Amino acid sequence: MKIEKVLNNNVAVILDETGQEVIVMGRGIAFQKKRGDSIQTDNVNKVFTLQNKEINNRFKELVSSIPIKYILISEKIIESSKDILDIEINDSIYVTLTDHISGAIDRYEQGIALKHALFWDIQHYYHNEFSVGKKALRIIENELNIKLVEDEAAFIALHFVNAEINGNMTQVQGIVKLVQEISNIVKYHFQIEYQTKSMVYYSFINHLKGLAQRIFMEQEYCEDVSEILVYYKLRKPESYECAEKVKQFIHKQYGHIITDEEIMCLTMHIGRVFKASYI
Repeated sequence: MKIEKVLNNNVAVILDETGQEVIVMGRGIAFQKKRGDSIQTDNVNKVFTLQNKEINNRFKELVSSIPIKYILISEKIIESSKDILDIEINDSIYVTLTDHISGAIDRYEQGIALKHALFWDIQHYYHNEFSVGKKALRIIENELNIKLVEDEAAFIALHFVNAEINGNMTQVQGIVKLVQEISNIVKYHFQIEYQTKSMVYYSFINHLKGLAQRIFMEQEYCEDVSEILVYYKLRKPESYECAEKVKQFIHKQYGHIITDEEIMCLTMHIGRVFKASYI
């Protein structure tokens, strides 16, 4: 394979048989080499092929400026996440996670420990992603003998949430905050404590995440549910009243009017979680 561009002594860009750029890594594979020189395949231990051109360019910029060990740790974390997350992850995770890990280690070396304001919410509302974050901390500790604070698991979890919904970090943090706000409205409306380990609660939180995501990404849930909504309004008046309270809050705080379809689904989930909770 021939070099298209040298990024550092250990990383180079080559072109595959289709002309697509591929990033290859290996200790010293590009030392004292230039464009057009050959690389021995046996010396390459990692290959990255990112489909999105913008992400590919950002990744090239990143790997040329940080130690290769951080990139390999990030890749190991991403691979390990597949045992926990059963969802497609955007290639952007290779950029955002690697950059975050590099920054987290720099902060550790300077004695700086960041606290995440949404730590509790991420831990409870994005349990699987938080588990990935906890696993990432163990990988970092095993590879580098560095013990990062637990809040870093929340930061890492949000990078995976971001890659799942293909949004940006501002949207992701807004989604987490809105889920917390709606959850609190329901909780205090009925004066209940959630049964957080129940499937009903899990379904309720998943619905809130979907609702919040649609609001922040300006998507709509569309389905003709007018007759069903009338049913829930008559048979579940307290749940419907709570859903209307949520609707008013979202309109006032976020300027978004949720649809009848959303109200119907929200009423249904509120009714279920109320029934499964205790006063």
